[in-house]
Amino acid sequence: MPATTTTTTLRVPTPDGHADALAAFPQDGGDHPAVLMYPDAFGLRPVLEKMARELAGHGYYVLVPNFYYRHGPAPVFELPAHITTENRSEVIGRLMPLLKESVAPELVLRDADAYLAFLAEQPGAAPGPVAVTGYCIGALLALRTAAAHPDRVAAIAGFHPAAVVNDEPDSPHVVIPRLAAQVHFGIAESDVTPEIVETLYASLDAAGARDTCEIYPGTEHGFTMSDTDVFSPSGMERHWQRLLALLGRTLAKG
Repeated sequence: MPATTTTTTLRVPTPDGHADALAAFPQDGGDHPAVLMYPDAFGLRPVLEKMARELAGHGYYVLVPNFYYRHGPAPVFELPAHITTENRSEVIGRLMPLLKESVAPELVLRDADAYLAFLAEQPGAAPGPVAVTGYCIGALLALRTAAAHPDRVAAIAGFHPAAVVNDEPDSPHVVIPRLAAQVHFGIAESDVTPEIVETLYASLDAAGARDTCEIYPGTEHGFTMSDTDVFSPSGMERHWQRLLALLGRTLAKG
């Protein structure tokens, strides 16, 4: 039975200021394995709090940072209560300049160092290995974090990852062979071409992790986010099954 959880807001010191963040954890007063959860492109908002609380209920300390913090606390601008096919383009258009500035690899790595250092000091977060998970662009931040900290990150999960393979020299997939973590990628059926799948599988093979890449049938990009029109209940259920199984294999509970 899931544990009773609590949430709190925090300020994470970084080289560039302070990132506002949400933490969710069981109320039992014990120490629990830590999970760093990166939001999707729409950022830290109530649906991420709900997901963090659900994960915390299974016995984890979950930290969800606002990776847009250089532009202000979350939300950086008021989002619609529900993101629809009609308003999605307008919201993404407003976010895109902020997103491009916020996910530059050098900034992501600086922030990752800060988030992991912060987690190591938090009451309720157990010392030792952590997991990193992310959604949409957050999956790429999780990937870069895990590759930069192979001695600390035992598991990485990414769901409907955005542009995990591109033609640029710093394409996110090039860091996959550096991973020491166990991996699961849950990919939206509408997100990938055969060429992307081939490249991604080759990179996962090099890391010994190909069998953890799965295309979720009947899903669209963003399928885990219940505040959007692309939400898929079956995709979300599969996401929880795969994520909890991964964490259960890699993070020891007290």
